[in-house]
Amino acid sequence: MSETSGRKNAHDYKARLVWDGNLGDGTSTYTGYGRKYHFQIDGKPDLIGSADPIFRGDANAYNPEDLFVAALSSCHLLSYLALCARTKINVIAYEDNAVGTLLLRPDGGGKFESVTLRPVVTIAAGGDEKRALELHETAQDLCFIAASVSIPVLHEPQIKIAQVGDAAQSAKSTTKSSEMESRP
Repeated sequence: MSETSGRKNAHDYKARLVWDGNLGDGTSTYTGYGRKYHFQIDGKPDLIGSADPIFRGDANAYNPEDLFVAALSSCHLLSYLALCARTKINVIAYEDNAVGTLLLRPDGGGKFESVTLRPVVTIAAGGDEKRALELHETAQDLCFIAASVSIPVLHEPQIKIAQVGDAAQSAKSTTKSSEMESRP
């Protein structure tokens, strides 16, 4: 939950991170400690995290890389849905298969090279599919998370039109051939 910070139009977001990986000897050896942690955010269930399994983490827990890609995808979704509601485009289904590419350096560090969002949006019959496709660019510009990162966030959106009497089952599809990219 956000709080106003006392500055006009500024909101602070707080999360408490607690490391749960001390297996008895702390970080005395690289292989001797656990990577599990949890976030506590007031009024919300704890979020359990770990490192990616390639970094000795728990495959059943969320890792920072998962959460980074998910944050970009979900921020785009929320910006896009708001734009559609404001412009009278009735979205009845939305799904994204986002992919982020992480490049590792020999020293153990690394950086995401890019994230590609692949939203498949189904709009109600009679909707403006061209406008629905165009709104992905505007959503990119409005997304707080995308505006905060320095890597390219690419888009390969697809718009489907629900057939009358068959809301999301059968759909005609329009795909934007060129990719949209956020500011680098």
